[in-house]
This record gives sequence, structure tokens and C-alpha cells, in this order.
Amino acid sequence: MRTFRLTALALAALISACRGGPQPVAAVTPSAPPAVVEPVRLTLVGTNDFHGWVMPHRAALPDGQKVEQGGAALFASYVARLREDNPGGVLLVDGGDLFQGTLASNLGEGAIVVDVYNLLGYTAVAVGNHEFDYGPVGPGPVATRPDEDPLGALKARVAQATFPFLSTNVREKDGSHPAWLGNDGTTVVTVKGVKVGLLGLSTLQTPDTTNPANVVGLKFESLAQSALEATRTLREQGAEVVIAVAHAGGKCSDLSNPRDNSGCSRDDGEIYAVLDTLPPGSVDAVVAGHTHQTMGHFFGDVPVIETTGLARSFGVVELYVDPVKRRVLPERTRIQAALPVCGAVDATLNTCNPLLLRDAKSVRMVPATFMGAPVTPDARVEALVAPAEERVEVEQRRPVGVESNARMPKVHEAENALGNLIADAMRKEARSDAAVMNAGGIRADLPLGPLTFGKLYEVLPFDNTLAVLDLTAEELRRFLALAYGGRMGVFSVSGLEVTLAACMGPERFKGVTLPGGAPLKAKGTYRVAVPDFLSHGGDGVGPLTSTLPQGRISLLQGQDLREVLIAYGRAQGNALKPPALGRVHVVKSEAPCADAKP
Repeated sequence: MRTFRLTALALAALISACRGGPQPVAAVTPSAPPAVVEPVRLTLVGTNDFHGWVMPHRAALPDGQKVEQGGAALFASYVARLREDNPGGVLLVDGGDLFQGTLASNLGEGAIVVDVYNLLGYTAVAVGNHEFDYGPVGPGPVATRPDEDPLGALKARVAQATFPFLSTNVREKDGSHPAWLGNDGTTVVTVKGVKVGLLGLSTLQTPDTTNPANVVGLKFESLAQSALEATRTLREQGAEVVIAVAHAGGKCSDLSNPRDNSGCSRDDGEIYAVLDTLPPGSVDAVVAGHTHQTMGHFFGDVPVIETTGLARSFGVVELYVDPVKRRVLPERTRIQAALPVCGAVDATLNTCNPLLLRDAKSVRMVPATFMGAPVTPDARVEALVAPAEERVEVEQRRPVGVESNARMPKVHEAENALGNLIADAMRKEARSDAAVMNAGGIRADLPLGPLTFGKLYEVLPFDNTLAVLDLTAEELRRFLALAYGGRMGVFSVSGLEVTLAACMGPERFKGVTLPGGAPLKAKGTYRVAVPDFLSHGGDGVGPLTSTLPQGRISLLQGQDLREVLIAYGRAQGNALKPPALGRVHVVKSEAPCADAKP
């Protein structure tokens, strides 16, 4: 059987013939091509390790010019430009460590930081290790009475915030998510019609890098496994884009090519294990933190950003979401890493970084621009911060009656005069046989000249008090082996001499003697002065301090390390003099020592 097909025109002609003549035929309008629907653009803005820097970093150059870098009011101007460029499409997140490090933050236990973040409109933040530093509400850094909550200050900040604090791997001892966080470590928001899931992660180093007494009731589970479970949960809840805000990071020295991560160091970086564990497509972007190192690279299709922190820079990731498949288009993702926050820049070097400008032959500052518009401090943020800044200025200018005879730099990975000086002061104040000062407790150089409380506070921002451990010779050796073997820098000592291997790792510590090489006594104990942070097991010494009977740990309450250093200077004729080096001896190992992972 033959099949006949009639076109519309042929059919019309046939009907016309049957009706006896031509009939009008309706015009056929060709259908319009379907409209092209553009991908949805989401702008992810990331900060990390803010550490209380609501005010800008201010410095004077050798020629007398003053420069400012960072701060919340300037950063707000950058965020405003990004929101104007992508209305309703900006997610502002932070990788943790909002608090600790400035008087503005510490005088109010982080309240001004949360006020600023509320005003800036943060979407979510990760819980960093220093979020736990303040302990209970009030001046004490740790709970000393049964009615004090070691998490009291952090709980107050969580309640104050209009954004969630996220950490899916911080758990109660029974494995449940802390009720005071108000979430399971995740949240879902809708941005330009796209459901975006966010998950938070906290470094496993938290018990070693905050006062361990404040987190004794918590446990920190695997970042990778917690992230894997959270991404699955978020996808099941309908999240079309998933972003991790992690207080865990890495280090990438070369930012020139974001697709080349071969220069990213795998040492001391927890974020890599998370990236290696997550299946492709489970997470779409990561805002990292904790290591204070720059990252702006793709790992597979996943963009990861991190800055050096302290409100001096930020990162941006542009994500494009397929309007039909509702998934990120990885080939269109763009990274802008470590964008500096400057109100004015040098006309030649295009920077406001004082460290770079100090060596310049000439400096000519001109107004900075971002996305074609001038960068000016946000008046609302300035007004919000002004009362805290006034309070800080009063404290910073207060003289302490002691001057420094020399500038003593902060040095993390080698013996240094500043660390030795603090250890000497601790030993004298505690009337102990020896003293040990952790490198991470020293945060700035000690300047030359008369000291104010503000200058001293920058050197010792943590409210650590003096403690004394009674240790046998063998316990002292184990304490030092843990201290030097945990990648926490070179600890300073007083009343001791230590020998270290040149390489880092658990075998780095090689021995200890009394000054001049005399061996430790076989019987009896040594009184060793330390910051209370170490007495509670911080910086990896917990395996030793946790075994000591309570009677061999003495907390000298009320004597913080700043006061100890001031008292030492007054006893030395109101002057702090740099001690000689030679207490830490570094030798080459005959065999390579095993590398330690954080």
C-alpha cells in the first residue's frame, strides 16, 4: 500500500478545487527561535582569619607618609561595588577566626566584630579555633567556678549574630551537633532563585590552638568524612550549589595561573584531604582559612580561595549556574585571589602594603579604585566602630613605664631575642628553675623605645596567665619533644639549652641540658614556668600535661604575660634588653627525620 502525504498547500488547493474555485489561504508565520536563557551568576566573596581587625592597619613610611591597609570600613566599599555589579547575587562568607588579636575585639569578647559582620551582611561563617579563646563571659579566659560556662562568650556571639556559625565536624561528646550553634553545621539559602547549601568545618588543631580547657566538652571529628556527609545531606535537601567554608587551609605560592596548583604545598594543609575525599560534583567552591596563606586555585573543578587574613585582602569566585540543569558550569568559573583592601595606593607599585612601600625609592599615594569606582570608607561602618576605636586609643596610648632598648622581631621558626626575653621574665616572676614560651603566643615585633600598653598588647594579645609545672627530667624531655615535634615553631627557653634537628617532625628534639651543657639531675623535679595555654595541653603538649597529677600544675591566676614582662622590665631599671642567643642549637641529622603531619 502506498502512503500519500499532503502538504498544507496541496491540501488547500484540493479543497479549493472541490469547492469550485480558489479560496483564500491563511499565511503561515514561521515560529520564533527559543529565547536564550543566560546562566545565573553567583558572586562568592570570601574572607578568613579576620582576628578582630575592624580598624585598618596604620603605618608610617620612612619619608613620614602614613598609609592604611584593610579594615572593615574600607572592605565594605569593595563589597558594595560587588553587590552593585551583581544585585542579589553576592554571598559573603568567612573561613573562621573572627576574633582574638586586637584590643577592639578582645575588650568586648568579639562583640564589635559580630556587629560589623551583621552590618556587612555576611551569609555564614566557619567556626575557627580562636572563636573559643574567650572562654566564659567576663574577663577570665577559662572557667574557674562551677557556674561559669567555658563556651559562654562564644554562645553570646552566636546569639548576637544575624548569620549562622557553621561547623559540621564540631560535636558534643555523644556525637550530636551542639544545640547552641542552632544548626547541624549546614544552612541553605536561596540566591537569585538558586538553592545554595553551605557547610562549615573547623580545624582538628583546635584543642591545641585554643585554650584546651574551653573545649574539653567537645570533640572534633574528621573534616573529610564530615564534609562528605554534609554535602550528601545538602544535596538531598535540594541544594543546587554547595559551598564549604572551612577553617582549614593550605598554601599556594604562585597565584599567576589558577589552573596550575603544582606549586601548592601539601604540608601543613588540612584542606587537601577534604578535596581528595569529596567526589566530583559534590562541592562547588571552598573558602578556606587557618593557615594565613594565599590560595586561589582549582583542584579539579573546585575553586579554593584563602588570604593571609587580618582584613587586608579578600577573594572572589564567580560561579555560573546552568538555568536548566541547575548545576554549576565549571568551565565558566573565575577566581580573583587575594584582592588587597586599600583606600590609597602607590602610583607605581599599586599597593598600600607598608612592607612593600618601605623599600621603595619614592612613594606617591593616589586614591584607589575598584571596578571603576573610588574606594572610600563606609560611613555606617565607621560610625559603628568609632566607640570601640576611641576606647582602644585610650588603652593603646597608656604608658607602661618601661622602654625597649632594641627592636626585637617576632620569629616563629628560629631562636630569637624576643622569645628568650619573655621566657626570662616568666622564669623570674615564677621563681622557677626554667621557663618555656611557645612561639605562637608571640604575635608582633617589640618596637624600640618607650612602650605603651597597645604596643605590648600587639606582641602578647592572648590573655595567657603564668603557670608552673613540676616535671621530672624524663617528663621535661617528653614535654620538649612534644613541643618541638608538632610544627608549632621554635619554643623559647630560659634556664635550659636544647638541641634540635634541622628538619621538622616528631624526631626533631634531640636533647636538653642545663646552661653550659650540665646534664639534668636524675632525681627530683624541675619547676618549669609556662603560659597556662601550655599547662592545659595547648600546642600539642597535652599527652604529657594530661598525665600530671593536679598537684604538680600550679596556675598563678591574675598574672598575665604582659604584666609579667612589664614587671621584669621595671626590675631591670625600667628597660627591656635583648638577651643573647645560644639556647637552641640546631644540628644536621645524619638520617632524615620523619615528617609530621598536623
